[in-house]
Amino acid sequence: MKTIFIVDDNETNRMMAKNALDGTYKTFTLPSAAKMFKLLEKITPDLILLDVDMPETDGFGAISILKANEKLKSIPVIFLTAKNDAESEIHGFEMGALDFINKPFSAPVLIKRIETHIETDKQIKKSQQVVRDLHNVTLRIIANMVESRDTITGGHIERTQAYLEILLNALISAGIYENEMSDWDKTVLLPSAQLHDVGKIKVSDLILNKPGKLTAEEFDLIKQHSIDGERIIDEIISQTKDDGFLLHAKRFAGAHHEKWDGTGYPRGLKGEDIPLEGRIMAIADVYDALVSERPYKKPFTHEQAVQIIKDGSGTHFDSKIVEAFLTVAEDFWAELVRIAG
Repeated sequence: MKTIFIVDDNETNRMMAKNALDGTYKTFTLPSAAKMFKLLEKITPDLILLDVDMPETDGFGAISILKANEKLKSIPVIFLTAKNDAESEIHGFEMGALDFINKPFSAPVLIKRIETHIETDKQIKKSQQVVRDLHNVTLRIIANMVESRDTITGGHIERTQAYLEILLNALISAGIYENEMSDWDKTVLLPSAQLHDVGKIKVSDLILNKPGKLTAEEFDLIKQHSIDGERIIDEIISQTKDDGFLLHAKRFAGAHHEKWDGTGYPRGLKGEDIPLEGRIMAIADVYDALVSERPYKKPFTHEQAVQIIKDGSGTHFDSKIVEAFLTVAEDFWAELVRIAG
């Protein structure tokens, strides 16, 4: 059953709309925009019926807040209004409203207008999902092409993406960097992480698959993959004009080898000057490197890897993110075992 918020400071209007919609939709009646935003912290409705004339925050103010929030901006909004002037309607549509329903309204008209818009929104979201699926498959193919050249780190992309999701959920649950991540969409962010090593496509196979420890000169060439990754993604952005998931991808690619104390590469960024995406990926990336076998080392145990990351708190890694990692470290190991089959 679809969920609808009815937001109106007039109790009679709220009850009329609720009585018309109950049985067909799950409804929540709210007397103010403030109450609506409080409930939105727990429930995401399929549609909001929003009164225009309300004290404190009116409908236009409320929709501007909704549309500025990455998590809320896609919720369809229909204005309920006693106004009947073209200027108000144009303003509402410019702000992102789907429609206006004049008060007093009749129940059949209200139901039909909502039914039409929900069905339209359903079809739009279905089309968007098709595009998103195609998008993600394309990303996966590109990432696999890059990884297929590196015979040493097979499966790295799949594992780091899984670790990243675990770590993101832990950060969200703990409220760590809540403001910084408030407009992040995980369905966009997580697939973009697959491109964090895309710059390796420019690294020589002889170096990438060298069966032994790299020389200092070879390691300098490997380090270039962070800058090359940024450049490749910048080129895609310039061709597609996409600055959403690709901006996340660029930050993953360019910053996941930076260190909290400024001793990382490619730019020697320090502390919170390092993009948050890079600071999070750094832990997922290092954990995977530690527990994986390399020609020059045996895999560390899970316990050893966790201790190394813990010891790197405040030097290699952001201590707040390490704190979250330690609460879900066992989930990293469980995911590694699952993927290994």
